[in-house]
Amino acid sequence: MKQLSLIFFLILLGGSIQAQMPTFLLGTWKQEGKPLFEHWDRNQDGNLKGFSYQVLDGGEMLVSEYLDLSVEGKGLIYKATVLNQNQGKGISFEGSLVGDTYTFVNAKHSFPKVISYQKLGSDSMKVTVSGGEKQFSYKMGKVKNANLGKEIVEHGANNASVGESYDENLAKSLGADDYGMKNYFLVVLKTGENKTTDKEFINTGFRGHMDNMGKLVKDGKLVVAGPFGKNTDQFRGIFILQNLKDMEEAKAVVDTDPAVKAGLLGYSIYPWYGSAALPMYLPYSEKISKAKP
Repeated sequence: MKQLSLIFFLILLGGSIQAQMPTFLLGTWKQEGKPLFEHWDRNQDGNLKGFSYQVLDGGEMLVSEYLDLSVEGKGLIYKATVLNQNQGKGISFEGSLVGDTYTFVNAKHSFPKVISYQKLGSDSMKVTVSGGEKQFSYKMGKVKNANLGKEIVEHGANNASVGESYDENLAKSLGADDYGMKNYFLVVLKTGENKTTDKEFINTGFRGHMDNMGKLVKDGKLVVAGPFGKNTDQFRGIFILQNLKDMEEAKAVVDTDPAVKAGLLGYSIYPWYGSAALPMYLPYSEKISKAKP
C-alpha cells in the first residue's frame, strides 16, 4: 500500500502539468524474456492508439487488448479495452507526467488501479501495474527494425520478409498498420425482446433493416453483413463495422437500424482486429449478385 500511496502523491504533484503525449511509445515493444508485445501508432488527431498481443509458436499474433491515449482538457486519458472482459467496454485511467514516468490512475477499478510507463532510454522502458496489495513490473525493449513487415517479431518468424507485391500507397489508403491489419467492430445480432406476431410490423422493420445496411455500406461504415444458420443461441447475423473511433460510436451506428429500434433485434459489440484489405471485396459484390435482396 505504501507504493500505491506514493504513486497517488506523485499524481497530485504532477496533475497541474500541461498534458504531454508520450510519443516515445510509438513503435513496437517486446517484454523481456516473453513473446509479449505492445504496438503504438499515432492517428490523424495526434492521439496514440495501440494494442497488446502475444506471438504464438507458429508465428500467429493473438491480440489481448486495445489501448488509447488521448488529451482531454489539460489531462491525459489512457483507455484499455481488454478482449472478452467488461462487455467490450474500455476502462479509462487519468494520467500525469512526473519526470520520465507517465502514471495512469483509476482508483475505482478493481485491478489494476495504477499503470505506469517509465522511460529508461530511447529503446527501453519499465511498465508497472498495481492495485491494492498486488503489483508487478517488467521491462520492455523497442523492436529496433521499424519496418515490421521485414521483421514481424523475434519469436517464431525470424526469417519473415516483405513481399515483393507490397503496395505502400494501397496500405495507407486502407488504413493498414505494418501487419496489414486494422481495428473493426464485430456486431453479433440476436433475436430481440419484441415478440410481436404482427407480420406487417415485422416486415416493415426488416425492410428498414436491409435499407439501412445499404446506407451504411455507402457511408463506408459497414464492411460485412450476413445471417447465421439455425442455432440455439438466437444469433441472427453479424455486422463488421469500420472507420469508427470508439465503442460509443459503434453503438450509435447499430442503433440506427429500424429492426433494432423496434426491438426485433438485439446485439452485442466486440472490438475486432482483422485484415485492412477486407473492404476491397465490396466493389465485386454487386457484380456477382444476380438477385437483389
